[in-house]
Amino acid sequence: MKKICALTMVRNDDFYLRKWVEYYGAQIGRENLRVYLDGKDQVVPDWCQGVAVTAVDKIPGQVVEAEKGRLDFLSSRAAELLQEYDLVIGVDADEILIVDPKLGMTLPEYLSKADFDVSISGLGVDVGQHTEEEGDITSDDTFLNQRHYARLSTRYTKPCVIAKPVKWGRGFHRIKGHNFHIGKDLFLFHFGYFDLGRIKARFEDPSRRAAGWTKHLERRSKTIRQVTEGRPKDWDRTTRFARVLQTVCRPPYAWNKPAMMEMVLIVRIPERFRNIV
Repeated sequence: MKKICALTMVRNDDFYLRKWVEYYGAQIGRENLRVYLDGKDQVVPDWCQGVAVTAVDKIPGQVVEAEKGRLDFLSSRAAELLQEYDLVIGVDADEILIVDPKLGMTLPEYLSKADFDVSISGLGVDVGQHTEEEGDITSDDTFLNQRHYARLSTRYTKPCVIAKPVKWGRGFHRIKGHNFHIGKDLFLFHFGYFDLGRIKARFEDPSRRAAGWTKHLERRSKTIRQVTEGRPKDWDRTTRFARVLQTVCRPPYAWNKPAMMEMVLIVRIPERFRNIV
């Protein structure tokens, strides 16, 4: 079995970080998690026992500049970790890399058997909220027992598992100078915009407003509208189609990122995922 580490960086985001630590800790062990707090004013949560948590100087700048600095920092940390580990998973705290339960494999088992040279990506699954069927998210149940619909998204098909030192682009969306490979039956679930109430709360966060995040958050709320208004398609058939399409199609401005010809594919998430996260 390959030795695997996972890293992320957060600021004022205990809700998602708690789920991130819980999931990846169960998959690869808490001792193999690296969490960086964006700003030395951040307090290490008392529920992070066993996790290497480090508060660092706050990354300066507005959204674009700060995001570049954040990924430069994380790329450097990942390169250092690859001296000790076989693979490094780099994702945001609201992103969970999941192997399809139908395989009956853990994440480490899947990644240890996967054939890739530099990186492997999960197919992007942007989970939304069907406002006519689903209420506010609660901590009393798993995320995927409360949310049943998603948009298949190129934005979250990220080269998030690396086997060699690389330089990630902003948001882990691509690796500079390298292609990407989408693993079969591997999915990156994004939960950042799966609850309308939490999106509104982020609008009111002074630190996010000061950093220029308002337009970004408003843009992302469209996932909820698309999930609510869309007609969901079959998961297995549609994810197979999306994987092929994203492998073949590339945007003209970035050959090493996936494209899907502006198609909006809404799917219903199968019950077999419900208790995972």
